[in-house]
Amino acid sequence: MAAAAAAAVGGPQPPQPELPAAGLALDKAATAAHLKAALSRPDNRAGAEELQALLERVLSAERPLAVAADGEEAAAGGGGPGAAEEEALEWCKCLLAGGGGYEEFCAAVRAYDPAALCGLVWTANFVAYRCRTCGISPCMSLCAECFHQGDHTGHDFNMFRSQAGGACDCGDSNVMRESGFCRRHQIKSSSNIPCVPKDLLMMSEFVLPRFIFCLIQYLREGYNEPAADVPSEKDLSKVLQLLEPQISFLEDLTKMGGAMRSVLTQVLTNQQNYKDLTSGLGENTCAKKSHEKYLIALKSSGLTYPEDKLVYGIQEPSAGTSTLAVQGFAGATGTLGQLDSSDEEDQDGSQGLGKRKRVKLSSSTKDQSIMDVLKHKSFLEELLFWTIKYEFPQKMVTFLLNMLPDQEYKVAFTKTFVQHYAFIMKTLKKSHESDTMSNRIVHISVQLFSNEELARQVTEECQLLDIMVTVLLYMMESCLIKSELQDEENSLHVVVNCGEALLKNNTYWPLVSDFINILSHQSVAKKFLEDHGLLVTWMNFVSFFQGMNLNKRELNEHVEFESQTYYAAFAAELEACAQPMWGLLSHCKVRETQEYTRNVVRYCLEALQDWFDAINFVDEPAPNQVTFHLPLHRYYAMFLSKAVKCQELDLDSVLPDQEMLMKLMIHPLQIQASLAEIHSNMWVRNGLQIKGQAMTYVQSHFCNSMIDPDIYLLQVCASRLDPDYFISSVFERFKVVDLLTMASQHQNTVLDAEHERSMLEGALTFLVILLSLRLHLGMSDDEILRAEMVAQLCMNDRTHSSLLDLIPENPNPKSGIIPGSYSFESVLSAVADFKAPVFEPGGSMQQGMYTPKAEVWDQEFDPVMVILRTVYRRDVQSAMDRYTAFLKQNGKFPGNPWPPYKKRTPLHPSYKGLMRLLHCKTLHIVLFTLLYKILMDHQNLSEHVLCMVLYLIELGLENSADEESDEEASVCGPERCHDSWFPGSNLVANMRHFINYVRVRVPETAPEVKRDSPASTSSDSLGSLQSSRRPKVLQRENSGTAQVFSLVAERRKKFQEIINRSSNEANQVVRPKTSSKWSAPGSAPQLTTAILEIKESILSLLIKLHHKLSGKQNSYYPPWLDDIEILIQPEIPKYSHGDGITAVERILLKAALQSRMNKRIIEEICRKVTPPVPPRKVTAAEKKTLDKEERRQKARERQQKLLAEFASRQKSFMETAMDVDSPENDIPMEITTAEPQVSEAVYDCVICGQSGPSSEDRPTGLVVLLQASSVLGQCRDNTEPKKLPITEEEQIYPWDTCAAVHDVRLSLLQRYFKDSSCLLAVSIGWEGGVYVQTCGHTLHIDCHKSYMESLRNDQVLQGFSVDKGEFTCPLCRQFANSVLPCYPGSNMENNLWQRPSNKSLQDLIKEVEELQGRPGAFPVSISSETNLSKEMESVMKDIKNTTQKKYRDYSKTPGSPDNDFLFMYSVARTNLELELIHRGGNLCSGGASTAGKRSCLNQLFHVLALHMRLYSIDSEFNPWGKLTQLEEMNSQLGNEEQQPEVPILYHDVTSLLLIQILMMPQPLRKDHFTCIVKVLFALLYTQALVALSVKCNEEDRSAWKHTGALKKNTCDAEKSYKVLLSFVISELSKGKLYHEEGAQECAMVSPIAWSSESMEKYLQDFCLPFLRITSLLQHHLFGEDLPSCQEEEEFSVLSSCLGLLPTFYQTEHPFISASCLDWPVPAFDIIAQWCSEINSFTERHAEQGKALLIQESRWKLPHLLQLPENYNTIFQYYHRKTCSVCTKVPKDPAVCLVCGTFVCLKGLCCKQQSYCECVLHSQNCGAGTGIFLLVNASVIIIIRGHRFCLWGSVYLDAHGEEDRDLRRGKPLYICKERYKVLEQQWISHTFDHINKRWGPHYNGL
Repeated sequence: MAAAAAAAVGGPQPPQPELPAAGLALDKAATAAHLKAALSRPDNRAGAEELQALLERVLSAERPLAVAADGEEAAAGGGGPGAAEEEALEWCKCLLAGGGGYEEFCAAVRAYDPAALCGLVWTANFVAYRCRTCGISPCMSLCAECFHQGDHTGHDFNMFRSQAGGACDCGDSNVMRESGFCRRHQIKSSSNIPCVPKDLLMMSEFVLPRFIFCLIQYLREGYNEPAADVPSEKDLSKVLQLLEPQISFLEDLTKMGGAMRSVLTQVLTNQQNYKDLTSGLGENTCAKKSHEKYLIALKSSGLTYPEDKLVYGIQEPSAGTSTLAVQGFAGATGTLGQLDSSDEEDQDGSQGLGKRKRVKLSSSTKDQSIMDVLKHKSFLEELLFWTIKYEFPQKMVTFLLNMLPDQEYKVAFTKTFVQHYAFIMKTLKKSHESDTMSNRIVHISVQLFSNEELARQVTEECQLLDIMVTVLLYMMESCLIKSELQDEENSLHVVVNCGEALLKNNTYWPLVSDFINILSHQSVAKKFLEDHGLLVTWMNFVSFFQGMNLNKRELNEHVEFESQTYYAAFAAELEACAQPMWGLLSHCKVRETQEYTRNVVRYCLEALQDWFDAINFVDEPAPNQVTFHLPLHRYYAMFLSKAVKCQELDLDSVLPDQEMLMKLMIHPLQIQASLAEIHSNMWVRNGLQIKGQAMTYVQSHFCNSMIDPDIYLLQVCASRLDPDYFISSVFERFKVVDLLTMASQHQNTVLDAEHERSMLEGALTFLVILLSLRLHLGMSDDEILRAEMVAQLCMNDRTHSSLLDLIPENPNPKSGIIPGSYSFESVLSAVADFKAPVFEPGGSMQQGMYTPKAEVWDQEFDPVMVILRTVYRRDVQSAMDRYTAFLKQNGKFPGNPWPPYKKRTPLHPSYKGLMRLLHCKTLHIVLFTLLYKILMDHQNLSEHVLCMVLYLIELGLENSADEESDEEASVCGPERCHDSWFPGSNLVANMRHFINYVRVRVPETAPEVKRDSPASTSSDSLGSLQSSRRPKVLQRENSGTAQVFSLVAERRKKFQEIINRSSNEANQVVRPKTSSKWSAPGSAPQLTTAILEIKESILSLLIKLHHKLSGKQNSYYPPWLDDIEILIQPEIPKYSHGDGITAVERILLKAALQSRMNKRIIEEICRKVTPPVPPRKVTAAEKKTLDKEERRQKARERQQKLLAEFASRQKSFMETAMDVDSPENDIPMEITTAEPQVSEAVYDCVICGQSGPSSEDRPTGLVVLLQASSVLGQCRDNTEPKKLPITEEEQIYPWDTCAAVHDVRLSLLQRYFKDSSCLLAVSIGWEGGVYVQTCGHTLHIDCHKSYMESLRNDQVLQGFSVDKGEFTCPLCRQFANSVLPCYPGSNMENNLWQRPSNKSLQDLIKEVEELQGRPGAFPVSISSETNLSKEMESVMKDIKNTTQKKYRDYSKTPGSPDNDFLFMYSVARTNLELELIHRGGNLCSGGASTAGKRSCLNQLFHVLALHMRLYSIDSEFNPWGKLTQLEEMNSQLGNEEQQPEVPILYHDVTSLLLIQILMMPQPLRKDHFTCIVKVLFALLYTQALVALSVKCNEEDRSAWKHTGALKKNTCDAEKSYKVLLSFVISELSKGKLYHEEGAQECAMVSPIAWSSESMEKYLQDFCLPFLRITSLLQHHLFGEDLPSCQEEEEFSVLSSCLGLLPTFYQTEHPFISASCLDWPVPAFDIIAQWCSEINSFTERHAEQGKALLIQESRWKLPHLLQLPENYNTIFQYYHRKTCSVCTKVPKDPAVCLVCGTFVCLKGLCCKQQSYCECVLHSQNCGAGTGIFLLVNASVIIIIRGHRFCLWGSVYLDAHGEEDRDLRRGKPLYICKERYKVLEQQWISHTFDHINKRWGPHYNGL
């Protein structure tokens, strides 16, 4: 048979396609077996040929597929392409299995799997884990299964949602430590796996090459070059869809384990196979055609196919890699020929770049082959090629990655990937879906490049680094534009254009990410750092970003379009420049790596020099422009810092000459000045984005790659350049030179007056930061971390995660300071205390916070660090406020402290030169001038300026040069120093130097001009600081006596000296400055020269300042005059608190300590009595500004006063408003008055503010919120709380809930009894009952209507819907949706009606009956339509509409009046029951109701009663008669055919109570109420006895029957439960109730033996719920307080309070419940009558009869489901759980916390009638209130009606923080307090009031 089949299929004769498919199917297995046998023979050529032919036939049967894909003749495939494919796959499976079953074959292959690696591949959105403790590579990740199977307790791990996809690294010791492997992958299993038998996989080796070739042919044929304009995604995805089964088949093969993978590897990498099958030679036209298509595809990709010209020297034939000759890499700025130039140019037009044309570079030096030569030598290579062409289809990616556990494949694939790298990036650039594609590329590359060994291998063999750098250059070159920095016309520099899609969409991200990844491997980084060519190219690349996104200050108009390109610019610098830099730095940690640093620094300086030349930079930066991007400067700075810190390099050996340093400092300094300008609002016309840039520049993720290197570079420049030059540059850059004059008025040519003060502050702040910051100048890593942490904590208390985020960690993951690492935690615990999350009830939920320890405030608070790190200026203020508060609290300093002075870490010796800044004349002149100006109260100086000036002086004293010798100083007395301001450059000496006269240039209008100059101006009248740009004039006036000191002139001079030193062509270099730029505006007054008499030194100014600050004359007294010790052993603390006065004292002391001369001079100055500071003349202009200030201040005070007054008024109003309608307050007063005054209740309207009674014409109403509630229905009868299900076994069934039990009871009654009577026998509203609550405020109903109108017209987006009647209370803003009219009437009524009457019970019963019969006995007659009755009707409508129809209509005849009747009294029942629950389920606590004055039950009762009376019950149906009269027996038997009425013993007594009371005319009299209660209690007690008799067994019953019968004739028989019980039993025994002693009986019988105590307890428990509700009702109707009591005496206390218990019984000690009975008619008669009704029913339905008698009365309080301790248990079960409706895994799964139902949150799959599943569920489960836990976010969401809000999370991590959306993925634990609060809000229905952020969900959510 087999032979025949073989012959039939593929013998020598041609194949016969006519063979019917069915026949084939039968023979597949046989054929396969035959072929396998043939191939197993030693000479298997025949078998092989036979197989080939068969495969040729079978696989080409799929040919229609390709046709269909082209869409030309889709129908050609006969049975459609699907059928043929299936067939082919079936054949392949059969052949692989060699005749056996495919499943068995799979199992057999799996047995040989040496699974040492997990290698599970996942796609985006998969939940995986990362453990930093176990990871070697930062990219390490584990699948959930491996993670949970391994032991990671106490490790630093987190769960994350994969963004790009990934693979599990378990078992791979290159990426993670072996200790972290899971149980499955710990065993090194290769040893004990047996060898794979040859014949098992033999068929695979033959079949798979054909199969893969076939796949490649499809890919070739399906691909059509997209037309220029039409994107071809549709066609591509069509082809991919058709290929889905094939690729899935391959994927399944990879999952069979190692054995199959190695076969696949062989097939994919075998070059011979590939050559034979794909060369396109031979006679097969199909193959030829497909080969042509392949060549076309190559060509169109801009790739050439080298026709075997051996462009590559093939090194290893097996892997087919290529080596490239790197030709002249050094000059490679070039581009890639003109390949894409054509389409690039086309795009230009559409880019809309206006005049900024793209720049094309071209140079042919770059090695072309990297970018555009590809040759494929194996299936793997071509498969990857097509994968790229098709833009990385997910299935293909997964298949290629699934193969990675095979080592041989891994190497081959990595090489192939590298070979295609350039092509991948080209494709990415053109792709329309670049996001998806980026993710998939990284998904692959991260698996390959994270492995150091592999990365090293491809770097060596395939030039990976060359390829990457070249490709990066290539990518960026497509979007270069001309730089406009500095010299716009002649600039040769090009920068990237941040507006291009490439940068805006971060398209370069995959490339950079790979680059950073491979640089993290030491061996690769070393190669990079050693390769000079690469470094040159790289610096070239970095220079594209130097100066990008240039900002030009708008001076006239506001910019019309704010570009947001700065995001792209900052991201690009961080990712493409800074992160690779940090990667390289991490390998330059030791001395041996000095060479690398020298290389980088050398090429960096070269690139910088090229840049300065290209932008044509000489010495002055162009004004009004700034760029924040100087990556070359920052590379240089960071490598310098590393060299000094770690490599012990000599700093000077890597520094350039002075001229270069001068140039280097310009741009970073420009940025610092611009920051000050931006914060002074000088750039306001550039829009918000410029502020955004200033903030981003210092923001935590950017600061250590941006501002820190910039400041460090400036510190280096300052330490090496001439200090006078540096200081004058700073003040000139900050544009405040003109301000630094002794004159009281000046002109500033470059700055508006309003900006002067803040710019001066900026300049001084910058100097302070420059001189105090030690981040790169000698601090260790731990000190830095500590300083950063202290700064952040001082601004605000922080959560752990925000601290992690705010501390700038070294961006390179391998740098060692990993967030969450050991050092972080230890430093944190050293500087901060943890504040556990506190709970303010009703308030916001706090998170766990860290707050600085006291000693940190005391010794470490560093304002300099705070200023450096604040993104928002207000944070600096916040830090100072917190510091002040700390000092006040600890009594350290009472006043307003200044920022404390803090000693700095010592400088590293290399940077000692920095301190020369403090000892240069220029700075001293500035300090002197500023002190003088402050003392003289000149304009624009602030306390802040003084603070900085003193800080700088103190710094100078701390860091003074060696002690100066006093003798030498005395020699150079005042005579010698007439040539300049100060004699030397030492601050200590200069402080005491007196300056007598100063010549200044002032406007002619200035006060100084009027004075005559003193006679002796000659030699002392030294120059002015006032910078003048017109030296000629000055010289004329100076007449040679006084030299003028001018900052700018000095600076120029220095610069020229240096340039002359360094070049002979100085004359060409220095461009003459055009003066036009600086000339003052024409209108300015002329400047003239005046000479000021000063006669001060710095010391004398300080002492006068002390007097001025303290406000006392001679306040300074040198402390050493009293205590000489101070000078000998000075105790100057490292850290000083205090204000300006203490600062001055500190400085004077330090000055005295440092030199005897200073000490002497200070004493002298203090001896001279200082003349008072002359009072200033206030000019008119100043007066105006002063007045303005004062006026503002006064206005502010007025406003405060008004606000305070308003607040107090509101408070008193709230208090009175709360007292409304609380009769209990008034009763005691009324009783004391002699004759009762009838006073009406008075209400305040919160809208119009008038008070008055509520009348029929103008009724007042209570603001109420009506909401449907199912909380009652959630009560259960067992105490064991329900848990949230977390396994398949645990399920929650709702049949033990209160709602379910009541439903069952009602439907049972409706089956057997008359409908109208059933509806009076029970209450509804357990589910969807209407709950009414109020805030207690009242308003006129007409006022309310106009208020609603105004809300309707108010277009502000409110959180509520006015159309649905929602509003917020005008006074307290509580949410509400209706107004409940207040019933007119007096408070006195209560007293009149409460007088006890002495009528007998029988009389009262008659009165009650008459009153019920009388219709409309209301003071308001219903017929006349008053406003009040209209309002009552409308509120009733509101109440009905609050709940859904299904919760209102229980009648069998829809719309029957009985239904409304039932609904109305049930509303009352719902509100009473809920109040009981709010009180904890019993009334033991007593007192007023919990809502106290806010209860609205009284008003609600009036409204309900009014409507109930509309439906007067026919007297024959009224149960009152049955309760109080005996009937003739025969009336029962008359109407058999009709359904009987419900027997009175089946009635719910509480419902009867409400019906009776609401049927009475209101207001009700107290004695009528008591009468009704007594009658009902008798019925209730009888029900309890009946239930008891059913519960116990036959013997007990007969025993009781006899004992009771004996006592029947005693006098108290009617009040003895034993007698009554025996009577009940004997009566009921007449029927069939006790008869069915069957199996079912046992279920109901309780096994306990009944003692008299237990029976008494049972009876009391049965009656208690009724007593509680009745007492509450009495409390609300008559305003009596509830007594408090112990739980065990609750029954007796309540019954006496209700008047059931006669006073003389109350003392009896074993208390007996029966003593409360008061029978209206002889007990035995009425009981007999009631029992006979039961008997006649149980004749027919004994079972049901019994079920209806046993009522569960003891409901436990409602609770939400109990949640597990650890969030992970919920997450792991639910996030993969499928939805029961649509059987998919929901995108947003959620769980109902009330009933445990699993729902799709936003899923469209489960929508019904346009409602999403969770909205529907909230209606069904909670009548409109739903509480859902969002599984993927750990957050709880509340749905209330048509609105929803995010409530927060009840799961917190170890640091007390929420983790919304599980972004951090740390383990979360339940916070019981929060859960309690949530449950409390649910039970008390206060979600609407407490949660503020509500939004509409539009039924979709």
